[in-house]
Amino acid sequence: MGIIIILFFFLIDILTKQWALKVLSVQGDITVIKNFFDLAYLENRGAAFGILQNKVLFLAIVTSAIIAVMLFYLFKYKPKSNLLIWSLYLIISGAIGNLIDRVRLGFVVDFLQFHYKDIYYFPTFNMADTFVVIGTGLMILYIIKGVE
Repeated sequence: MGIIIILFFFLIDILTKQWALKVLSVQGDITVIKNFFDLAYLENRGAAFGILQNKVLFLAIVTSAIIAVMLFYLFKYKPKSNLLIWSLYLIISGAIGNLIDRVRLGFVVDFLQFHYKDIYYFPTFNMADTFVVIGTGLMILYIIKGVE
């Protein structure tokens, strides 16, 4: 069942990135909420917040190792905590989505852009990033609170 859940989140990521590649990269940005949220195509050649620019091989190796360790842990130790299990599902699916982009395209497709007018722009991101952040938040909650 775990593989199906991971594939489901991965599919959401891939389909939204394909849409961004086909639509946004050609037609340009789409304003969803004026002065707050746009769909804006961006090719991220680095990691979070654009760090490690053009280090595709390094990022692919590190990401692959992290995915392997998490999958090994899930299937070898079969954790009992649903919170921990779901955090791993989300992190793994997001990591796979961004890894596939890096290997296939040489960059990660980002397209979700939150901002306050033209004053502040949060770094543009994608669904895989969202899954990784939510999964990490769940894992932190599990570690700190011991919540099941």
